[in-house]
Amino acid sequence: MSDEQVDAVEETVEEVEVVQAPEPEAMPIEPMEAPVVLPENQAPGLHLAYNPPEVSEDAPRRRRGVGPDPFEALRKWTPKTRLGKAVLSGEIVTMEQAIRSGMPVREVEVIDALLPNLEDEVITVNMIQRMTDSGRRVRFNVMACVGNRDGYVGLAIAKGKEVANTIRKAIDAAKLNIISVQRGNGSWESSAGPGTSIPFKVTGRAGSTRVTLMPAAAGKGLVVGQTGKKILELAGISDILSRSKGQTRTTINYALATYNALIEMNKTRVSDDQRQRLFMVQGRILE
Repeated sequence: MSDEQVDAVEETVEEVEVVQAPEPEAMPIEPMEAPVVLPENQAPGLHLAYNPPEVSEDAPRRRRGVGPDPFEALRKWTPKTRLGKAVLSGEIVTMEQAIRSGMPVREVEVIDALLPNLEDEVITVNMIQRMTDSGRRVRFNVMACVGNRDGYVGLAIAKGKEVANTIRKAIDAAKLNIISVQRGNGSWESSAGPGTSIPFKVTGRAGSTRVTLMPAAAGKGLVVGQTGKKILELAGISDILSRSKGQTRTTINYALATYNALIEMNKTRVSDDQRQRLFMVQGRILE
């Protein structure tokens, strides 16, 4: 190659601009979620949510279509009320403490945390049809009852367009309406000792239906209508006598009258001497 050709190549190389490759953009660093710090004293539902027991293959699985998992909701729960914050911080760990605090229950997660062993029962599902200008409108009316079979029971009614969502809505409303049930040994036929009946006669009313609950001896069973039997079983009462008046075939009124009778029992003033004589206990029978 001649000297002229070499000079021409060098001039061409000088004219070429060196283009540097762009530096790779730094990946944004996502903030890590802080680990949940739980207190030493926890509500039983929170303990089960963060420490789930080992489930064997033979154990019955959770049914589909029954709503969100309450334990999963507890793990994501951010309380908004004073009672909810007290339960999450460990200041209140039992339902008895929550009732004595006097604070209203406005979050379903509070009940799931304090009473994780609640059972639910659908009392009735009614279809309501209404004729409008655009056509026939169909809605559903659902009554549900919840209880732990040991002194706590709740009842509520909900309305909605779909059956599954309305059932879940009724169950959540029943948890917010949960009450403690007074049990005792008020029958003259039974021997001395703690009983599984009620301490005295009480009457509940709903509409034209009146249900009177009376103490029964141990082993008598639930002598009451099928609708009232579901509520009393979830409340933890196994022996009772009853008398009813009015339109007892109306399922909703019969259930409400039985539930209102349990509410009226809590309103009755009882002295300490009578409480000991009737072996009364309110709420759970604590181990």
